[in-house]
Amino acid sequence: MKLDLHIHSEYSFDSVIKVDKIIKVSKKIGLNGIAITDHNTVKGSLEAIKANKNHDFIIIPASEIGTNLGDIIGYFINEEIKSRDAFEVIDEIKRQGGIAVLAHPYKRVKTYTAKLMRRIDALEGFNARIERKTRLRSSWSLAKKYNLPMTAGSDAHFYFEIGRGISLLKNASDIEEAKKEIRQGEIELLGTLSPSYVEIFSQIIRMFKSKNPRSLPIGSLLKSTLDRFIAMNGRKSILTTC
Repeated sequence: MKLDLHIHSEYSFDSVIKVDKIIKVSKKIGLNGIAITDHNTVKGSLEAIKANKNHDFIIIPASEIGTNLGDIIGYFINEEIKSRDAFEVIDEIKRQGGIAVLAHPYKRVKTYTAKLMRRIDALEGFNARIERKTRLRSSWSLAKKYNLPMTAGSDAHFYFEIGRGISLLKNASDIEEAKKEIRQGEIELLGTLSPSYVEIFSQIIRMFKSKNPRSLPIGSLLKSTLDRFIAMNGRKSILTTC
């Protein structure tokens, strides 16, 4: 079962892609399921579940929550997460029977406390929008240190990014089995880096949707693009098993 566990739809503040087309594209490229992880809302996921007409294609309801300690993805949740405190967010996810996953480690946070790492269920070991190989290695080291499972996702904000990060589940055939394998870490990570310019385009979308031109951090975006271009030079794909 090939799953892309990190996709953003028009319900995110930095994406405009449609839920129904996300499903069509995902099926066309051979995925067996997806998680739409919109920022701070499950609306995209719930719409996708309603729009999906193929019961063999699974939709994992999810949301990426911005917290004071970094972004946390809640998988297998059906209700909005109200808190923005990391520990309270984890509690809300688990009360819904969900799985709490640390998204793109070290993207906006330099260090993580042992208290936090012992509360989450897994971390994102591959994100197609990673900037540096060193950050990828740091994520793997963090997972190893706390004996945590890892997931992979594209972090897609555009249709062509879908499928660039794949969580390969070898034994799952339905959503309940997928949940079990994700929790237990029985996942192979497969990924291809997205182009270096995608982050800038996402932030431009964010600027227009917020109607605030000053919200576009030009300096940091240019640095991020350069870092990603260097990381991609001579290294188009990554494959690892965890």
